[in-house]
Amino acid sequence: MTAPPAHPPHFRGAFRRDDAARAAYAEAAGIGQVVPRAVAVPADPSDVQALVAWAAETGTPLVPRGSGSSMAGGAIGDGVILDVSRLRALGAVDRAARRLFAQPGVVGADVDARARESGLRFPVDPSSWRFCTVGGMAAANAAGAHSLRHGAMRPWVTALDCVFADGSRAVVRRGAPAPDVPAVRRLLRDVAPAARAAAARGVPLRRAVRKDSSGYALADWLASGELVDLLVGSEGTLAVFAGLELALSPVPGATASVLGAFGSLDDAVAAAVEARDAGAVACELLDRTFLDVAARGSDLPGAGRRTGWRAPRGTEAVLLAEVEGASSQEAGDAARRLRRAFEQGGAHEAVMALEPSAERVLWALRHAASPILARLDPELKSMQFIEDGAVPPRRLAEYVRGVRAALARHELRGVIFGHAGDGHVHVNPLVDVRDPAWRTRVAGVLEDVTALAASLGGTLAGEHGDGRLRTPLLARTWAPEVLALFAATKRACDPAGILNPGVKVPTDGQQALAAIKYDPALPPLPDAARRALDHVAATRDYAADRLALVDAEPAPAPAASAPH
Repeated sequence: MTAPPAHPPHFRGAFRRDDAARAAYAEAAGIGQVVPRAVAVPADPSDVQALVAWAAETGTPLVPRGSGSSMAGGAIGDGVILDVSRLRALGAVDRAARRLFAQPGVVGADVDARARESGLRFPVDPSSWRFCTVGGMAAANAAGAHSLRHGAMRPWVTALDCVFADGSRAVVRRGAPAPDVPAVRRLLRDVAPAARAAAARGVPLRRAVRKDSSGYALADWLASGELVDLLVGSEGTLAVFAGLELALSPVPGATASVLGAFGSLDDAVAAAVEARDAGAVACELLDRTFLDVAARGSDLPGAGRRTGWRAPRGTEAVLLAEVEGASSQEAGDAARRLRRAFEQGGAHEAVMALEPSAERVLWALRHAASPILARLDPELKSMQFIEDGAVPPRRLAEYVRGVRAALARHELRGVIFGHAGDGHVHVNPLVDVRDPAWRTRVAGVLEDVTALAASLGGTLAGEHGDGRLRTPLLARTWAPEVLALFAATKRACDPAGILNPGVKVPTDGQQALAAIKYDPALPPLPDAARRALDHVAATRDYAADRLALVDAEPAPAPAASAPH
């Protein structure tokens, strides 16, 4: 494939091929590193269409990307990065319809802030929503703590302004006829009948999990008949999103929270199921590995605000749940019922928070570990390579124990936490890259946890997508007939394979663990790019303009102090 020209014709945005600019897009929040061929930052949605049309004509692969907070490697790749983060137009709220339009570069928290000006909210709240873009959230079918009640991104997307792989552009809207463009015609002709036939034969197009962002959502598409449901979660492999219409919901009158400390992981998991059935809108699990890190790190300099609560001796797991009500009285009553349920389910301590300030103190515990991890030992790298598994909720205890055993077997420490009511767990393994066997240990844990998730009927990707990390592993968790349907879906929308190749459908010879950005054996990136990437990682400023960071003058070194 020939190298791309210096500047695609008719493209008005920034297009960079210099080493520093390309290297600044070589990493995202996950573990991978791939230096792209070029970087394109469109000026507006029409620019997106011009770029895709050029890519189709030249056979140039495109890697759509928002803020780069993606964990699974779907925002890095060997192609031209299509950075939509400057497309940040945010429309007015339609209060009657409870709708709002946003361009793909708008961050999730800004959508919620705009909604709340009209007494509504956007309830999809991943922990990264202060910097992750709604385009990326839709691409990965992102979710958050409140997905226990409100679901992941898919049902909240009512329309998508799509640029398909041939450069055609059309709006796909719920309740409206499918647009008459070649990609959609092929989907309806070739894929929909085959998927229906497979479902009729009992081929499992859906797993018994509450959250799943793996593969293509064929089951959701067949169930609703809405093409939006297939496109959400497709990770930029079927179309590029140039705009989204999002649904909103009413703001609750009041909330309250309950923290329960359990001496048994099985008791905690059973209580989480009870909390979900009792109407909790969020229910988070903090495993003992998490509690150990939070306790050890809370006294470190710069560790930030204290949580105000420490786990009693013998605590195996903590549940942190939230309830909603039309009034503070109603929310308080729900919290009291939940506290009783926790106590009856084996909690040896249960704490209620009925006021917003008290809730913030409890939930600070949930957010304590990530900033502390980097301070525990600068030689340990927090590598999120098994960070998104989800299993049927009643099998969560088996999964957590299995993950602990895999880490111990390969002599790695790790921190485990997640969305207990959804059976969804995040894991932060801590890896010493000075150890000559570190890659062997990482590969061993990945192999063991992949087998574990498959044996429990689970998914490797609950809310972060497959990316380039998990795509080569899909054959371990999906039936061959389903993989064939995924490949047919990709061919129907992108026959030339230019949209995010290597995501959802693997390329020949693709490996899950390719270049890992923490590997000391990798060649160094240009200084300007390294400064930019280190700034983003240290400050979690993923919404920052990467090109502006690259082009900024380096800060002067501090003046040497006078000798004493």
